[in-house]
Amino acid sequence: MPNNLSPRLAAIVDALPLAPGSRVLEIGCGPGAAARAVAARLGTGHILAIDRSAKAVGQAREACAEEIAAGRLSLRQAAAESFELEPGEEPFDLVFAVRVGALDGRHPEAGRKALARIAAAVAPGGKLFIDGGNPLRELPLPTVTR
Repeated sequence: MPNNLSPRLAAIVDALPLAPGSRVLEIGCGPGAAARAVAARLGTGHILAIDRSAKAVGQAREACAEEIAAGRLSLRQAAAESFELEPGEEPFDLVFAVRVGALDGRHPEAGRKALARIAAAVAPGGKLFIDGGNPLRELPLPTVTR
């Protein structure tokens, strides 16, 4: 476990239902501490960490260089409400977000858009977790017709 993980983030990562081959999307990755911790647990899986801030993505790229080089982690500058899978990109099994205003109720309109984008990017049965539970709570995703 990366030593720069706060007890709160460590509890959140511990609570995620990660499986060794999972494809995980982190929304609002900031400097990448949680993404690194998830990557360390995924084995053959992969985590894509996104953030709307170019500065945060730059910090995460630096902090996560080893995980990126190993192919377990990738980064993208994107906002949740405009996120889309790239052509040929596999959907995600699990999505999580910590302190993301679009998902915690602070920005309801952005939240509606974000939930639709996330729902379109998850595999059938995929789940979305955000902070604010004990330590996580699952948010229901809208049904997407594929």
